[in-house]
Amino acid sequence: MTEPTHEHADRPGADETPRRRPEKDPLRGSRTSGAWLGVTLLAVLLLVLVIFIAQNTQDVEVSFLGWNGQAPLAVALLIAALVGIAIALVAGTLRILQLRRRVRRGRT
Repeated sequence: MTEPTHEHADRPGADETPRRRPEKDPLRGSRTSGAWLGVTLLAVLLLVLVIFIAQNTQDVEVSFLGWNGQAPLAVALLIAALVGIAIALVAGTLRILQLRRRVRRGRT
């Protein structure tokens, strides 16, 4: 009697049963867990911000386009950071609009 032959017997793992896709864990990746993570990160960021402001309360001289005044160092730095972020947002928004316009023209 001859032994049954397997077409793919030489390949490693050929005798293993087919693997089933792992079932999705219902407790991972939910919107609630994402919101919780976002709130936690925001709380940590706010804590760091409060510490930064508390440690930088000394007044500094601020001059900008002929305007002179004094402001707490933390406030001056935070305003400068917000202005920088606003400039980046405007530039990014303009680029996104430019790309969308280019895509619309390509479809027509």
